[in-house]
Amino acid sequence: MNSVVRRSMPALNDAIARFLESLERERFSVHTIRNYASDLEQFAAYFTPPGADAPEAAAISTLLLREWLASLFDRNLDVVSIRRKLAAVRAFFRHLKREGVVDHNWARQLRTPKAPKKLPPVMTEEQTNRLVDGVGESKLEQPHPERDLAIFELLYGCGLRVSELVSINLEDFDFGERWILIRGKGKKERQVPFGTKAATAIEKYLAVQPATRGALFRNHRGGRLTDRGARGIVKFYARMLEGDSSVHPHGLRHAYATHLLRSGADLRAIQELLGHAGLATTQKYTQVSLQDLMAVYDKSHPKA
Repeated sequence: MNSVVRRSMPALNDAIARFLESLERERFSVHTIRNYASDLEQFAAYFTPPGADAPEAAAISTLLLREWLASLFDRNLDVVSIRRKLAAVRAFFRHLKREGVVDHNWARQLRTPKAPKKLPPVMTEEQTNRLVDGVGESKLEQPHPERDLAIFELLYGCGLRVSELVSINLEDFDFGERWILIRGKGKKERQVPFGTKAATAIEKYLAVQPATRGALFRNHRGGRLTDRGARGIVKFYARMLEGDSSVHPHGLRHAYATHLLRSGADLRAIQELLGHAGLATTQKYTQVSLQDLMAVYDKSHPKA
């Protein structure tokens, strides 16, 4: 009869201690190691009955891991905390596999819960107008100041995505009726109105950059301005004029939608202007205004 020699497997607590030691050797930050230690200590406690020894690390199966993950939801932990704990367990099992303690990293089979998407704080009308007007009055001696002002006027004045902005061609404009043909996501087209300030900015830009067809916005080499180039322009002016490098083109789109709603625009009309497929997306964009409206309701309505 052949005898099978079973190698000794570390208990879960011992395996965690070795993993944390490996992080120290690899010079992980103290903050990261402390967070991993806390999350893995709770992980081990879940699988260790009161008064009993911790199980072997290799005994933790996919089924048990899913049970542990479900327990985090049962405790009503927020998604960010659950994602952090799951990342710690995945890193731990990756270490176990590398050390030959387990044959597979079962933690990889766990589905990561989606983190809620949080919109950045929306700029006030005063902040936004100060920034846009500041671009027109700027003494920063940029090579294409007329182009840069037209970019800001269209981003905030029309609520365009940066990809839509750089895709605009001169022939997309109807200067008489003040409409622009916009190509949005999924190659869907829509018509967006533009105001007097945007029209004036475009006229001044075209006076120094004459063209009849093709890309409206061009880079210093004469080619079409890219998404990255437009983002860089917005970030530059926001940093230099407002001291805030976190401002980006999408923030101006968010401000456009929110300020329209605050001024009494219909939510479905804003949906059409933004090119959103569903009203739910538009509601997310205008969540700040909806909170403001609720505050007014709570304060003013007799039945609130």
